[in-house]
Amino acid sequence: MPYPIRYFVAGQIWHITHRCHNREFLLDQAVYRNIWVKWLYEAKDRYGVPILNYVVTCNHIHLLVLAPEDKEAIPRTMQLVAGRTGFEYNRRKRRKGAYWEKRYHATAIQKDEHFIRCSLYIDLNMVRAKAVDHPKKWQHGGYNEIVKPKQRYRLIDHEELSRLTGMEVNSSFHKQYKCWVDNVLKQGNLSREEIWTTEVAVGSESFVEKIRKNLGFIGKKRISGFKRNEPMAVQEEIAEYGYGQSGNQLEWEIFSDL
Repeated sequence: MPYPIRYFVAGQIWHITHRCHNREFLLDQAVYRNIWVKWLYEAKDRYGVPILNYVVTCNHIHLLVLAPEDKEAIPRTMQLVAGRTGFEYNRRKRRKGAYWEKRYHATAIQKDEHFIRCSLYIDLNMVRAKAVDHPKKWQHGGYNEIVKPKQRYRLIDHEELSRLTGMEVNSSFHKQYKCWVDNVLKQGNLSREEIWTTEVAVGSESFVEKIRKNLGFIGKKRISGFKRNEPMAVQEEIAEYGYGQSGNQLEWEIFSDL
């Protein structure tokens, strides 16, 4: 069975990041990014985890989800998607060995402007990598479906987007979301912000304090503040993006019992 998260609240937003083994570019071919997306569709149908945004890069993934009532749904989703993608890659390449880092990292995100900022950060991942000049040109991400919902085979949960943003998901929302992305591009704010991928929680001071108390010794490490009006975050002393630490309760094991 997947390792259960010790701090779980239905309705919490999680930003999940997972890297390929040794940071290898095992997702550099579109066929394998397509396989990952295909299994995310399957996992969504099986386990019912609301998908808010995602992007598949050449050596890691970002996934923004809302925790459902079942606390095993997110671990099972990651187990299925990661396991099937790795299996298919190894089978086709006649390769053996690990495809992913053993653990994936999960960051709790507050439901307000922090959620929007995190989503935009995910959208702009491949622009930062200079693979494209706009997220609409990267096929393996949620941006295009957010601004132009599909009639069939939807991954993005637009009902939850509407509830979380307090906006009806219609043409006005799509236009607003495009403007948010275009404004970030215009301002040139494309530097990597590690708080979204290395911390265990990002949000207001009160939100971070709540997470800190519920996480026990993880949250006692320290609370990192940033510039004025910037988010607060709970951070481990030696947390490193893509690598599991034995004490991090929010880095969930990937198991092979598919």
